[in-house]
Amino acid sequence: MSKTWSNMTAADLGREIGKGRINAVELTEFFLEKIALHPLSTRIYARATPTRARGEAMGAAARAKSGMRRGLLDGVPISWKDLFDTAGIATEAGSALLRGRTPAVDAAVLTTATREGLVCLGKTHMSELAFSGLGLNPVTATSPCINDENAVSGGSSSGAATSVAYGIAPAAIGSDTGGSVRIPAAWNDLVGLKTTSGRLPLTGTVPLCEKFDTIGPLAHSVEDCALLLAAMEGRKPADLAETSLSNARFLILDTVAMEGLRPRPAQGFEDAITRLSRAGARIDHGSIAETTEAMALAGILFTAEAYGIWQDTIEAAPEKMFPRILERFRSGASVSATDYVAGWRRLETLRQIWAAKTAAYDAVLIPTSPILPPDAQRLMTDNDYYVTENLLALRNTRIGNMFGLCALTLPTAQPSCGITLMAAAGQEDRLLRLGTAAERALA
Repeated sequence: MSKTWSNMTAADLGREIGKGRINAVELTEFFLEKIALHPLSTRIYARATPTRARGEAMGAAARAKSGMRRGLLDGVPISWKDLFDTAGIATEAGSALLRGRTPAVDAAVLTTATREGLVCLGKTHMSELAFSGLGLNPVTATSPCINDENAVSGGSSSGAATSVAYGIAPAAIGSDTGGSVRIPAAWNDLVGLKTTSGRLPLTGTVPLCEKFDTIGPLAHSVEDCALLLAAMEGRKPADLAETSLSNARFLILDTVAMEGLRPRPAQGFEDAITRLSRAGARIDHGSIAETTEAMALAGILFTAEAYGIWQDTIEAAPEKMFPRILERFRSGASVSATDYVAGWRRLETLRQIWAAKTAAYDAVLIPTSPILPPDAQRLMTDNDYYVTENLLALRNTRIGNMFGLCALTLPTAQPSCGITLMAAAGQEDRLLRLGTAAERALA
């Protein structure tokens, strides 16, 4: 049985624990051994947490034996992106600036998830201070893509995605400010959920842009994402039974998101649309001009807040940073306070317009990324290539952040190509139900 554990969903592992067929301690030891022996492990995990994991697994095993399990995922081990504080364990957010930083208490979402019985396997590598969608990090480690070990895995939750894709964690928790859950999920053929800003508390999470930062799971299935969201909230998961796409209304966003798609992402998206239509979904094409204006505000709002948060730390030791990420942070210094305030006021208006124009639809559909995972070495040596791929990587996913939406990426028939469903703020449960039906149609 243990040979198949690395290919099972978190939910299925939880069900086997509940039936007494898997012992939580043995399951945790299995994944800890896989982490220790996997040839790419040091490019995926910043550090494992075996002492903590074993203690949590023992508690889960005891609860299972006494019939006191706290939920379906009680005893299931997962990985955590290295920006979630872990008590007594280094949390460095992929940056030499934070080397040795060891918090005293867990992040709020980790505290809740632990209380629900999840086991912490370790902390995964990420883009430096979470400020890149590529996943390229020459300061700590660049995680490999499951479909091409020479390519980047997507960022900034790079190791989170690859820990799941390479079978050394059943599921993972990452963060998403401009696409940092969805891009690595899509490029590694996983499901990734971007939650609504403010739905999950950011307490104890190393920030990038707090007005955009969100927390979300990366996993093998929509069910896993629903269960992980519920575990981080300490509530019952969404009811995913009897879901259907019959009479579901989707809008394909032609503005920005469909421009300049590379051939394989375009093919994957087209195939997915065909399958969703066959499953009963009603799909329209449409343009929303406000998308272009909102995207133009991203540079002002993201960089100003990011540099405002990190300026003192960065300028105390700028030589410790990858120059391209340093340059991106410093670009926020040129944004005036008046432009920042005006930008946010305008964005709030644009969000209202978006809500009105999409109100008749259950979700808006876009290709998760217009490009495939770029080659890591070429990114380091070819400046034009880096600039082009870096700009495109997060282009589509950023739409969801700018308009304050929740979003779910699903794999398509093309490797490293995802399709994203975006829904209104706070509609995660409904989105997960749609995603379950869509997942079945795309299988």
